[in-house]
Amino acid sequence: MQGEPDASSFPSGGLRATFEARGYTAWDPTSPVFLNRSGDTVTLCIPTAFVSWTGVALDKKTPLLRSMEVLSEQAMRILKIFGTDKGVSRVVTTLGAEQEYFLVDRNLYFARPDLLACDRTLFGAKPAKGQQLEDHYFGSIPARVLAYMAETERELYRLGVPIKTRHNEVAPGQFEVAPIFETTNVACDHQMLVMETLKKVAPRFGLQCILHEKPFAGINGSGKHNNWSLSTDLGQNLLDPKGETHNNLQFLVFMCAVIRAVDIYADVLRASIASASNDHRLGANEAPPAIMSIFLGDMLSDIVTQVEKGEAKRTLKGGTLVLGASSLPELPRDTGDRNRTSPFAFTGNKFEFRAVGSSQSSAWPNTVLNTMVAESLDFIATQLEKSLGKSPSPAKLNSEVRDLLKKIVKQHKRVIFNGDGYSKEWHHEAEFDRKMPHLRDSVDALPVFKAKKTADLFAKYKVLSRAETESRAVIFMEKYVKQIAIEAEVMVTMARTQFLPSALAHQTRLAEAIAAAEAAGVDVDSQRTALERYVGLVSAMTEATATLMAALEHHADDPFKHAKQVKEEVKPAMSALRSAVDALEGEVSDDLWPVPTYRDILFVK
Repeated sequence: MQGEPDASSFPSGGLRATFEARGYTAWDPTSPVFLNRSGDTVTLCIPTAFVSWTGVALDKKTPLLRSMEVLSEQAMRILKIFGTDKGVSRVVTTLGAEQEYFLVDRNLYFARPDLLACDRTLFGAKPAKGQQLEDHYFGSIPARVLAYMAETERELYRLGVPIKTRHNEVAPGQFEVAPIFETTNVACDHQMLVMETLKKVAPRFGLQCILHEKPFAGINGSGKHNNWSLSTDLGQNLLDPKGETHNNLQFLVFMCAVIRAVDIYADVLRASIASASNDHRLGANEAPPAIMSIFLGDMLSDIVTQVEKGEAKRTLKGGTLVLGASSLPELPRDTGDRNRTSPFAFTGNKFEFRAVGSSQSSAWPNTVLNTMVAESLDFIATQLEKSLGKSPSPAKLNSEVRDLLKKIVKQHKRVIFNGDGYSKEWHHEAEFDRKMPHLRDSVDALPVFKAKKTADLFAKYKVLSRAETESRAVIFMEKYVKQIAIEAEVMVTMARTQFLPSALAHQTRLAEAIAAAEAAGVDVDSQRTALERYVGLVSAMTEATATLMAALEHHADDPFKHAKQVKEEVKPAMSALRSAVDALEGEVSDDLWPVPTYRDILFVK
């Protein structure tokens, strides 16, 4: 059950020195083993935890399992208060992680050094047809893609991963797959297998799978919608509002615990999904904003309003929809709409954390989510245990619970928002009127893991020690700096070795054509003006390249200071170089342009 891999080269965030090489793995018997097949080779794979010789967690599984146990312990206290713990030995968190991804033709993928090294295009002019028509989502799945999806599902079935849905997504070349809900740690392991299998199977069909959050500028990026709920080991969903929700006090307690947790720890939740790649997606007009608000829908919002006023007395009903054709049935209508602009939305019997990035492991954001909800349940259970005493009457239980929920709603209702999360008005209201944290990028968000509040949260429940928490802040920020540095260096190389020679070759063609026309006595004033304008574009590219090279020369031992320099100097220089190259793409002859364009790549057939 114990293994000893080399831990010397593993990112430690300062927890250990390079020469301290011993690490241990321990089997996780709650996550099924599986067989990994590659040709004639079959390998038995056993999900494991990974810790150092001193016992500190070097992985994502160990803190996730700790957070699940803490949440179970606190949830059981709530069930005991309501007398619904009979026969229940534990409460588990469940997860269904939707995975979005892009597919591109493999030959075109290898012709793009940026896709090859960074999993995203660092250059690319907007094509005439992108996703303006929004016809891809409900279009038919291309035959080659459907065959790939079916083969991927067969591979995942052999690994024990239960895939439920497949479909197109909004952007051209974008698709999605979703599994059946599982216990969170199993779902997180299976989610990693989903990503690996999507990548592994694609070449069999001449395709390349891209999991980056924003591989193409100007069209929708990819997320990993994290559908999270609570369930007893007897199968009761604790976030199911059921029929007369206003009378379901146990559900209201769990719901209000989540509301309180998201309000108090909004910055920690936001930081849990921060990365250089997800920065391209969060806050854009396609993905949840970086402000962590909760969407509840009409029915629950109405009940929350009633709770704040004193006592909930009604539950809104959805009724039915009559479609106006005798051949169509009447459809039962839900009590509220959904909100695709919310980063954290209640969707029937679960919360959907939509801000998780497509390339990210689900384990870390679920560790954060579990821990902060456990703290909130702990707070509620402690308050009720003090006020109720032993063997309270049903009337006293009802009264004390409603009084506490009223206080929680009043204190934390600012986090509830059911409107358009993309609107500028909401961003202003959230940040300045409601005083909610608005951490726009990783440089703003990741230092949250160095804050005392965050360290106290994880240390209190022994999910992570203070050193383990701070080490993750260092590791995440170092990864941010390194990832952008790689992208910037790839940009410089492509600009100098591909785009500049192509641009100069096109410039020579123009100059020779103008000279030949002038020698023939043709008026070439307009052509000379066009050439001068073109030469200006080439000069802008060379100047932008030099600026980016200069910005990359900066180094700092402190990753947080280095990240700030990257944000303030390197990223603007990258943006300027991209703009210059993209402008040239619209001028240079197709036969001279060195890489496939968005027009070539986006539409998979």
